Amino acid sequence: MAATLMKRTQQSAAHRRRRGRWSPMSEINVTPFVDVMLVLLIVFMVTAPLLTVGVPVDLPQTQAQNISEPVEPLVVTVDAQGAVYVQETPVELGVLVPRLVAITENNPETRIYIRGDRSLQYGTVMQVMSTINAAGFSRVALIAELPPPEPVTE
Repeated sequence: MAATLMKRTQQSAAHRRRRGRWSPMSEINVTPFVDVMLVLLIVFMVTAPLLTVGVPVDLPQTQAQNISEPVEPLVVTVDAQGAVYVQETPVELGVLVPRLVAITENNPETRIYIRGDRSLQYGTVMQVMSTINAAGFSRVALIAELPPPEPVTE
């Protein structure tokens, strides 16, 4: 029996010498990480367009050029029922100015866009705009849709 154990021990030691010393694997298997990242990429690509819509309003059309800003502006929306939203959060008109001051950290140079539904009376949108202007915000603009391109006739 002792001879059998000795023989196995000697064989395994000889086998280890032939294979060389055991060393840990120095490479990390990144395949599962890449798989998870690709799934996350697909999820974000699908959900990102849904996040930019905000409050649904029917904007009026205009011929003005698009404004391209490097910094994302603050958007105030007035829907068809006259409800006011800051980004996507509903706000009462009396609380609008303190909310904007808190969000902008009292920076009157912050760009604020107002989106008003086309079915609203002009005075409702102007009331929101004058409230924001009276608070000291000077960079306030209205958002409208560009009309669909006219068909080319030859």
